[in-house]
Amino acid sequence: MTSPAAAQRRPRRRIRTVLTIAASDSGGGAGIQADLKTIAALGLHGATALTAVTVQDTRRVYTVEPVSVLFLRRQIDAVFADLRPAAVKIGVLHDGARIRAVARALKRWRARNVVLDPVLAASAGQRLLSDRAIPILRRVLLPLCDVVTPNLPEAEILAGLPIRTDADRREAARRLHAMGAGAVLIKGGHGRGRVVCDLLFDGRTYRELRHPRVATRATHGTGCVLSASIAAALALGRSIPRAVAEAIAQVDAGLRAGRYPGAGRGILASPARRKSRPRG
Repeated sequence: MTSPAAAQRRPRRRIRTVLTIAASDSGGGAGIQADLKTIAALGLHGATALTAVTVQDTRRVYTVEPVSVLFLRRQIDAVFADLRPAAVKIGVLHDGARIRAVARALKRWRARNVVLDPVLAASAGQRLLSDRAIPILRRVLLPLCDVVTPNLPEAEILAGLPIRTDADRREAARRLHAMGAGAVLIKGGHGRGRVVCDLLFDGRTYRELRHPRVATRATHGTGCVLSASIAAALALGRSIPRAVAEAIAQVDAGLRAGRYPGAGRGILASPARRKSRPRG
């Protein structure tokens, strides 16, 4: 049996960390709760910096309380100073003050593998980012992101054009990339038809990722799981196209095995854990 002293002398293998900067979902289906479940299922350690706390269940968001800007900044600083995240996933930011605080922290710590899920509203319609904050997000945060993952309504607002055709989607992706995002994934889940088409643009190549639409009500937290999966894959050294493809497959599997903990929409099943464990 190994003695305690010998165990203390043994070199520790550092598990890679993904930091999620997002809001708390009291219902457990989205936000940091979904992020942490996803990151852990993929074999990494999840750390958090809360931007806001919500009162919600599987049916709707009732109210949102933002944390103070100072408290948000201190959370991010504490995580970076000790855990040194290999990737960062960003979700609900609430307003311009918190966007600026996050952007300053990302610059200060030279964050890498930054994935932004630009959540503008909850699925039930409640606004989660103020209108005045949208230009700030475009100007201050997008240039710091390696991947940004808007759905079709979010892409329309951020890019400033209606998306009706494939050409519109490509133009929206081009505009978001021109604003500074490293790569843009416009999700096609809000489109119509039996096939979902997600569009990935890295500034040079447009890639269409087509997959059958899953008929399910277990869709709460879909964007959170997708973006957290991308961040986890990037932390493990995957390329952006591979990280996106793996994340889409994880979401597809989660939708097919959806669960219903409450009376409203269901949640995605947790991703399957990777066979190989990351080593620092």
